[in-house]
Amino acid sequence: MTVRVTEPTDPRLSDYLRLTDVALRRVKEPAEGLFIAEGEKVIRRALAAGYPLRSLLLEEKWLDSLGDVVAAAGVPVYLAARDVLDAATGYAVHRGALAAMSRTELPAAADLVEGASRLAVLEDVNDHTNVGAIFRAAAGLGMDGVLLSPRCADPLYRRAVKVSMGAVFALPYARLETWGPGLGLLRDAGFTTVALAPNEGSLTLAELADQQLPRLALLLGAEGTGLRPATIAAVDLCVRIPMARGVDSLNVAAAAAVAFYATAATGHEGQSRR
Repeated sequence: MTVRVTEPTDPRLSDYLRLTDVALRRVKEPAEGLFIAEGEKVIRRALAAGYPLRSLLLEEKWLDSLGDVVAAAGVPVYLAARDVLDAATGYAVHRGALAAMSRTELPAAADLVEGASRLAVLEDVNDHTNVGAIFRAAAGLGMDGVLLSPRCADPLYRRAVKVSMGAVFALPYARLETWGPGLGLLRDAGFTTVALAPNEGSLTLAELADQQLPRLALLLGAEGTGLRPATIAAVDLCVRIPMARGVDSLNVAAAAAVAFYATAATGHEGQSRR
């Protein structure tokens, strides 16, 4: 059903209102089992991953390129001029195509751990841009999944989805109900837990890669504060990325990508990455 909407306050657009209000959306979206996918590529990736479509909000010029999606949608498809889109969402919608999607149930942390050999574990990474970038790197560089601490940012928040280019749909993830016991879950499953922390005595990534650990969980902390001291004290190993020219560290997403590549189980040609 295609419906033209001319007012940004139209109640039928309630899923799309005030998308830049982080405090509002952080509560509204999980509570209502909702998330927003933006742009044709991300919308298609969400659908391919099995997320149910609630509605579409499009500029008319996107009807052709998303014609097959619209034809198969079976849900309302709202058409709006650019100024209506911008006023409703609260920002300039350059890609002109938004989809309200329903969330699916997350796997249990124990189930995710059971089938994995390489995991990224995020402790209180609360910046959605960093979360999206980490998911994109993890999906592209061979990680098997991501574990989130209870206070970690939502991977399905619009900004995280957008930065990841839909990679959040390609990689399984689970949220730990409590943080400390989560590390025990990893250890009980035979994982070596490794903190990315430039502490005295930390191994280099090359030294860690030399160990060729069969099951490895890489722990990353929030930008600036890093991992908690108690977390660093609880892990099996600490690892650092050697830096030059007086630079002390990388952004957490960049550091994650380097670590994922260096410690991947196999490379593109089936050889250990170094």
